[in-house]
Amino acid sequence: MCVIAAPENGLLLAEHADGPREIRWQKLILATGARELFLPFPGWTLPNVIGPGGLQALVKNGWPISGKRVVICGTGPLLLAVANGLRSYGAKIVSINEQARWGALAGFGLGLLKHPAKLFQGAGIGMGIFGVPFRCGTWAMKADGEDSVRSVTLTNGSKTWTEECNVLASGFNLVPNVELPAAVGCELADGFVRVDQMQATSILNVFCAGEPTGIGGADCALTEGQIAGYAASGQTARAQALFAERAGWHAFREALAKTYALRKELKTLATDDTLLCRCEVVTLGRVRQYSGWREAKLLTRCGMGSCQGRVCGAAAKIILGWGAESVRPPVLPARVSSLITTEKSKVTL
Repeated sequence: MCVIAAPENGLLLAEHADGPREIRWQKLILATGARELFLPFPGWTLPNVIGPGGLQALVKNGWPISGKRVVICGTGPLLLAVANGLRSYGAKIVSINEQARWGALAGFGLGLLKHPAKLFQGAGIGMGIFGVPFRCGTWAMKADGEDSVRSVTLTNGSKTWTEECNVLASGFNLVPNVELPAAVGCELADGFVRVDQMQATSILNVFCAGEPTGIGGADCALTEGQIAGYAASGQTARAQALFAERAGWHAFREALAKTYALRKELKTLATDDTLLCRCEVVTLGRVRQYSGWREAKLLTRCGMGSCQGRVCGAAAKIILGWGAESVRPPVLPARVSSLITTEKSKVTL
């Protein structure tokens, strides 16, 4: 089941294999997760240039990777985990290129002493990718190829070089999925859902947990989810008992954000000829002519394709400082029949 709209307070509209559903709720917990952040650069739309998380999902579902040369670049802990996973499937990992600086990663590593489970997990991944070139302060400038990517040009800011590859995994951490919370009416702050100590949002009886409130990983999300569940069910004392654990994960979350903050050079990778909106084939140069996201969307159709601005909108926020001004239904692609039919099965929560 996939929720596509929040037409009124206390009501969600969803799609199901058997037809549309109306979900009536009294208390609602939103845990909508996050998606990968892609930043455009020349060649980023070539076949086999894929987000690290997306590549990992494809391989787990049978996409052949054995023997292929893979370059991984971008930022975030996911890069190492994906490299480890792909290697176990037989991929040849040419290199891992992290845009963050060595000093930042060293400080983050020391901080993991407070989280032994994370440190142990990181050590296991490190063993799995032993021998693979790992660079910090390095990022992709462009990808080249015709029918598919064949090479990537990398830089560390002072020199550039080219590496041959069959697959380029490029992603710049995560973006929270806040479209549904925004459609419900939840207040956002700095791109995240604003919540109080009980994970309650600005809308009465609506709670939010996980990445929409801050990019902190699975353990942080689970703790927040428990607090939200206890609070929604009136078990205040049990929710409060988890506050200290959540505080620890929030410190970890802040360290993540600081360590993997995007460097300014990434904002200038795309040229005017580079596609910003791949769904509607709109270049960055066309979008730059306008004063903001709304005007660019109206006059170029940027953000009106199948991803509904999830890719180009996030990139425009980083490159141009723009933000989406509103969320309109459906929050995900939906069948016309789901939006117009009056015969909807009803579910009460």
